Amino acid sequence: MLSPHELATLMLVKDAPERMEMGRLELGALRELELIALELPDAGLPMPRVTPRGDAVLRAIARAR
Repeated sequence: MLSPHELATLMLVKDAPERMEMGRLELGALRELELIALELPDAGLPMPRVTPRGDAVLRAIARAR
């Protein structure tokens, strides 16, 4: 089960990945659960992105509301 902070971080990665602080502890937990992955651009800093599994979690939550 995701904590409220992990869920909020997953939503932020989906909506505004460029605004994420890469040092957030929640990012590590989401990576371990394979809900996000880090894209390594040719230049610049790594950027988190939601994986298909993470997207499925977000869609399930949206349906439950």
